Amino acid sequence: MKVKGGRKIYGVPLGILMLDADFPRVPGDMGNAATWPFPVQYRVVKGASPDRVVRKEAHGLLPAFIEAAKELEANGVGAITTNCGFLVLFQDQLAAALSVPVVTSALLQARQIQSLLPSGRRVGILTISSETLTGRHLAAADVPDGVPVVGVASGCELQRVILGNEQELDVAEAESDMVRAARRLTEDHPDVGAILLECTNMPPYAAAVRRATGLPVYSIVALMKWLVDSIE
Repeated sequence: MKVKGGRKIYGVPLGILMLDADFPRVPGDMGNAATWPFPVQYRVVKGASPDRVVRKEAHGLLPAFIEAAKELEANGVGAITTNCGFLVLFQDQLAAALSVPVVTSALLQARQIQSLLPSGRRVGILTISSETLTGRHLAAADVPDGVPVVGVASGCELQRVILGNEQELDVAEAESDMVRAARRLTEDHPDVGAILLECTNMPPYAAAVRRATGLPVYSIVALMKWLVDSIE
């Protein structure tokens, strides 16, 4: 048997491009390594604060993300993702710069989820910031027209801690923020048949959202587990 070298690190299938942030990463968050059933490799992109990425369209940060992604690829990861769904604006550029699969955002699942639903039902999106999740983001992810988008309440625990990069999070209150947003989504749009979590910090609350709504909930964590299973 012959084997080839060229990788600096072996046995790490997933590389994650991380925002430059210090807020808590609870179990289930993709920034918590214990979330994953396989090894992951992280790269923090300096200057990529949550506020800059979510509220300012990550302006000027593309070169830094490409550089960090290439470092992960050189180290031998089999796929690369990011820890902010708003980075879908960089999907095409990152994919063109690399030779491994790239998934910048959970939003890339929207069209596939829609295709799975019964006639008359549609996917709905929960986001960390409905004010700044624009048509550009949705178009970059090829989200079907008319998909409803609801954000967590402005200034709530979850949004304040993440976008403000605070170092203490009330997990129970953050879960309540998510449940309230999910109920608002389904009450305002009763034809929603599945919920897609835009934010990579939302998966810890997916089970609570399922219990509250009775609907399937999709996230970046579930997507990346599927992707890694397909390449390993």
